Amino acid sequence: MFYYIFLNILSLIQSYSHIIFSRRCFDLNVNLNLISTLSIAIVFFIIGTFLKDKIKFFSKFCIPSPVIGGLLFTLLSLLLRIFNIVNISVSQNFISIFMTVFFTILGLNASFKLVRKGGSLLFKYWILCGFLALSQNIIAVSIAKITNIHPLIALMCGTISMEGGHGNAAAFGSTIEKMGINGAVTIGLASATLGIIIGGLLGAPVARYLIEKYNLKPKFNPYPKLYNKKSNFLTKNFLTRNSKSNIFTTINFFEHTLVILLCLNFGNLIAKTIYLKTSIVIPSVVGCMIVACIFRNFNDKVKLVDLNFYILDFASDISLSMFLIIALMSINLLDLATIAGPMLLIIFAQVIFILIYSIFVCFKVLGKNFDAAVMISGIIGHGIGNTPNALANINSVTHKYGPSEKASLIVPLVGAFLLDIFSLPCIIIFINLFK
Repeated sequence: MFYYIFLNILSLIQSYSHIIFSRRCFDLNVNLNLISTLSIAIVFFIIGTFLKDKIKFFSKFCIPSPVIGGLLFTLLSLLLRIFNIVNISVSQNFISIFMTVFFTILGLNASFKLVRKGGSLLFKYWILCGFLALSQNIIAVSIAKITNIHPLIALMCGTISMEGGHGNAAAFGSTIEKMGINGAVTIGLASATLGIIIGGLLGAPVARYLIEKYNLKPKFNPYPKLYNKKSNFLTKNFLTRNSKSNIFTTINFFEHTLVILLCLNFGNLIAKTIYLKTSIVIPSVVGCMIVACIFRNFNDKVKLVDLNFYILDFASDISLSMFLIIALMSINLLDLATIAGPMLLIIFAQVIFILIYSIFVCFKVLGKNFDAAVMISGIIGHGIGNTPNALANINSVTHKYGPSEKASLIVPLVGAFLLDIFSLPCIIIFINLFK
């Protein structure tokens, strides 16, 4: 309701902005290039980190720094656009690059030994996410019947955009529009955008609530100083861990860079080859992740490269942060005005359901311990956002309370890869039921 009022206020301000600024000095379009986009992204990441440290609300509820910085830029850009001062467009070329690098590094961290260590907990998390996908479509279709909107339009606010994100929204939205349902892509993309914002803002606070309520602690904390709540800004963000494995030279850095780049090249090549030979579309990011996973497990046996996981974690943090902040910077909040009342009702219902489901069902099924609480931030992150959102939530929570090896392994494996085994057939079945 408040969100709907907010959108109406924005529309009114935009409509009368020419009166408020009848003597504006300029009306300018600014298209930022790659370097400018990256520079501004880094500036707002630093600002987001600073604000998180200085404003108690952000640190208390573990809001990720990229989310703070990205939304701050988006709000500033919105105000400049509303009042016809300047229209800023950022380059989106880096988004796919950082996303692919991030998932490639996830593949390099996916040891089969660790997967076996995930065991039944991995299977439970997978099933819980699969049930969430089914529930999201049922919620969407049920509200569609109550509000008398077409079920296929409602499905664009279900699993397609919530667990599927912008990629599925664009792909399945195009399919639905070919069936004669206009506006499906626009509604899906707007829903996915809103989902990313909500998932980034709610995931970590819910985990924090569970950790504080049940006084949960990590089983093993190898770096207690890193997670000391009383540590200062420099300690929390730039602590150098005293370990030989955390000291790397230029040649070490370039060795790992080469491994990542080779996985990127072979992953892209495999994805393209499969498409050309079979017409089966495999996202290049999945191909890169699989190649990286194969290399990791092959390397564990032959020791071709001495992988330094401090370097990989460092590169993973950079790629995740830059992906998330640039993705948020690219959002035009005015596009959310395309979401009409019934669609807002569906999204609101999705948010309420996932909060209740994650706190009262998932948390208990996953063990009602510290790892379970951290995984809850993940399921909310990719359940109404995307996998990088989930990982940003996990990083924010573990940075404050301590590490969770199981959450860091299970959430990306399910969110980035295994979840599609449930969600894609679920989407296709519902589309065919209501076409």
